[in-house]
Amino acid sequence: MNRVTLSFDNGPTPGVTERVLSILERARIKATFFVIGKKLDDPAAVALMRQAHAAGHWIGNHTLTHSIALGDRPDAAYAATEIGETQKRIGALSHPDKLFRPYGKSGLIGPHLFSRAARSYLLEQRFCAVLWNNVPGDWKDPAGWVDRCVADVQAQDWSAIVLHDVANACLPRLPELLDRLANSGVEWRQEFPENIVMTRGGACINLPAAYIAD
Repeated sequence: MNRVTLSFDNGPTPGVTERVLSILERARIKATFFVIGKKLDDPAAVALMRQAHAAGHWIGNHTLTHSIALGDRPDAAYAATEIGETQKRIGALSHPDKLFRPYGKSGLIGPHLFSRAARSYLLEQRFCAVLWNNVPGDWKDPAGWVDRCVADVQAQDWSAIVLHDVANACLPRLPELLDRLANSGVEWRQEFPENIVMTRGGACINLPAAYIAD
């Protein structure tokens, strides 16, 4: 049985996130929402984060600005601001493991993901940094992303899917995706597969040097 962990990046987005939450509630699926810190300047976005948390979804940190990857600007102050300021805004709604997902520049894997300073900060502050293994491109390929996602789920034992609760992304076809995966007999999981966990509890779990820029 293929396992699936569902996550949503780049929100919260008023007009989108609440509709995603309704779809997940009907499907009885718990996910993780990796939020952008700057979006939490909007009280409506904060309310959506609270709504997601109250519904049993996990809240993760997806950087403050989602603009420059940590490895592309490797100074310590940048890492501390991008990660730390977002965590402050998440506050008590944080998952106990302090989930963090780096900015991947459209789901790419490589040395842009982390810097040495970012790794040190994540370890010192005991973040659980997680990546992904299924990025179907909901924000850029409305016609093809569902088929691609389903194929990737079928091709691996445990998929950590990244969708986006932003405008012009997964929302129109999310029910279709969930129905197709459910009909194929997947097992929905909220935790993340161990092989995409980079750091946790102050220790490196699977963070290779190839993912660190400097």
